[in-house]
Amino acid sequence: MFSFLKRKNEKLEALSAETERKVVIDIQDITKMYRMGEIEVHALRGVSVKIYEGEFLSIMGPSGSGKSTLMNILGCLDQPSSGQYFLDGEDVSKLSEQSLARVRNKKIGFVFQSFNLLKRTSALRQVELPLIYAGVSGRGKRAKAALESVGLGQRLDHLPSELYGGKQQRVAIARALVN
Repeated sequence: MFSFLKRKNEKLEALSAETERKVVIDIQDITKMYRMGEIEVHALRGVSVKIYEGEFLSIMGPSGSGKSTLMNILGCLDQPSSGQYFLDGEDVSKLSEQSLARVRNKKIGFVFQSFNLLKRTSALRQVELPLIYAGVSGRGKRAKAALESVGLGQRLDHLPSELYGGKQQRVAIARALVN
């Protein structure tokens, strides 16, 4: 598959020549090495992948194969030792911690395995949190729409303890999507 780059709003927008779908994640020859005393641990060695808008992907492998390391890099929680990572056309592989925090707030939504919901905070407020951090206006309306999109429009004022696991997960999904 061939790809080309097209300028749009001062950023490079990678498009697939075959399908015209936008490349949202493009990692090229990513490596991650950790030092533990004198020992070098190579968690990732030369990983390359392109993920297109609307595409779903599973990352699978045995324990210790680098899945969590790769997810941390994709989520801008960690940086590769070498290689390049383009997120939405922007090279994020060498950004400062502050710039990575901005990228996480604007472009990435996380759904954690344990959901990470605040115990004394309503579903609506849980979903508003990333918008509050980003200084977005009209956040109540957007948060309500996100909850409605996952079937929780009738549970806006419920606390996590008032929702069973599947509904808690949907609150976490709405929070990830609201960005």
